Amino acid sequence: MATCDGSEARAALERSVLRRVPPLLTDLYQFTMAYAYWRAGRHNEPAVFELFFRDNPFGGGFSLFAGLSDCLLFLQNFAFSDDDVEYLRSVLPAGTDAAFFSYLKELDCSAVSVSAVPEGSVVFARVPLLEVCGPLAVVQLLETSLLCLVNYASLVCSNAARFRLAAGPRRRLMEMGLRRAQGPDGGLTASRYTYIGGFDLTSNALAGRLFGIPVAGTMAHSYVTSFSSLEEVWPQTLVPCGGGGPIDFICLVKGWLGRVCQLLGSKTSLVREGELAAFLSYAIAYPQNFLPVIDSYSVSCSGLLCFCAVALALCELQYQPLGVRLDSGDLCRQSLEVRRVFKECNKQFSVPQFESLIIVGTNSISEQSLAELNKKVSNEIDVVGVGTHLVTCTRQPSLGCVYKLIEVRGRPRMKMSEDPEKSTLPGRKSVYRLLDTDGRPQMDLICLSEEAAPKAGVSLTCFPLGLTKTLQTVTPAQVTSLRLDVFTCGQITFPLKSASESRERAQISLQTLHPHHKRLQEPHDYTVALSEQLHSLVSDITKGNSKGSNFLLSN
Repeated sequence: MATCDGSEARAALERSVLRRVPPLLTDLYQFTMAYAYWRAGRHNEPAVFELFFRDNPFGGGFSLFAGLSDCLLFLQNFAFSDDDVEYLRSVLPAGTDAAFFSYLKELDCSAVSVSAVPEGSVVFARVPLLEVCGPLAVVQLLETSLLCLVNYASLVCSNAARFRLAAGPRRRLMEMGLRRAQGPDGGLTASRYTYIGGFDLTSNALAGRLFGIPVAGTMAHSYVTSFSSLEEVWPQTLVPCGGGGPIDFICLVKGWLGRVCQLLGSKTSLVREGELAAFLSYAIAYPQNFLPVIDSYSVSCSGLLCFCAVALALCELQYQPLGVRLDSGDLCRQSLEVRRVFKECNKQFSVPQFESLIIVGTNSISEQSLAELNKKVSNEIDVVGVGTHLVTCTRQPSLGCVYKLIEVRGRPRMKMSEDPEKSTLPGRKSVYRLLDTDGRPQMDLICLSEEAAPKAGVSLTCFPLGLTKTLQTVTPAQVTSLRLDVFTCGQITFPLKSASESRERAQISLQTLHPHHKRLQEPHDYTVALSEQLHSLVSDITKGNSKGSNFLLSN
């Protein structure tokens, strides 16, 4: 597999982000607000926003944070072109001051700083994933683009993690959803972040090129059905793997087909000649990578027999066939039959290569069907290909990330709502993960940034979210800070991670999570809590008693 080296991959990724996410990819009201700030002379006021989601997706107990690398590249290259500014001049009201457009032409993120949870980390609802600091107008303009970059990436990455949990650790998972995705960008994004979430392979060639993801593929039914007779096979010979003269491959396969049918008590008259021709042609083209789809007509009466005949001929010529793909019907039942036939052939014809043949299952696989498949003790599927239900996130279309103002001019800001779930947490914050004696996360603690960090072995009191009047005492065995400074004064200050590096972090992060938080159905709720000081600030602002908090955002 050919992939980019580190520098080439970084350059390719940066070009991809610049092409897909220019600064103009945002909502118009961001510009109308920026203009109003500018007219009022408030555009340079220091402000802080944070990005988070309110509920764990898919009814689960966790999420994976993804999209950070794209966010950082977007911020580093944030600048409006002359054409962008002229377009904005044409759509903003005619009375807009011309000097505002000059201001936009000079705008960049040189005064912006960001702290973030590392990409691939397990995260939970209400925990701030990004904290964005900078001039009020600038950080306001970033809102929609950052949400766009994080929402789907984190959602599909989390979906992939759930599929991995449903599949178990043994089976390999292949993402093959490009044709089902919501447009080219959706397909490319899905390939990248499903790999980070735990998939092993992708069918997407461009994703393999850009992100270094292992690519794989077999054949479509159209290839099989395009053949009708052995006369269409050309060339008809194959040189043995060890060298020597070309062998009449059709004649060799015909001989093996008769022996296979005799072994299994099958009728050669039921074998589809076109299917056999397709397999012959493909094997001659790819003798080292022979893995056909075998259900174009009948698995038991034709496809499996054709495969065994061609595979046995390849083995005779010292090639190693790979296996078969099943794409319809009862995958579990069919996989058992296919494996039985492989074992019979090995026993009868002494072909140990048949012991390593793989069976790939692809048939509108969902999380539920994959979990059910994994529960069955008897099934022989080695690789599962997933498309529609993975990349479209059919169970939940959006993660629902939000980007909320938490501080202006050093003063905390809070959005209050009659719906408590939509109220925000004011002020700049630090976030800590408290671990138990087994090294498993037991709580995420949100504190005000000026508070001292909690210490291992020292008891603390806090208020779990959702139980705001219940004081809880906890003694962490270990404490880790969740967020890192990743972007400072216009420059990326944290090394961008490759897809494989983020994937490794996701795997490690998930391994530390307690099994009852990873359950696909009815997981235990993970505790996210507020420090006493932050809880007190929320209470004071809610009561209207916080000094200096005389400007509150409310519904």
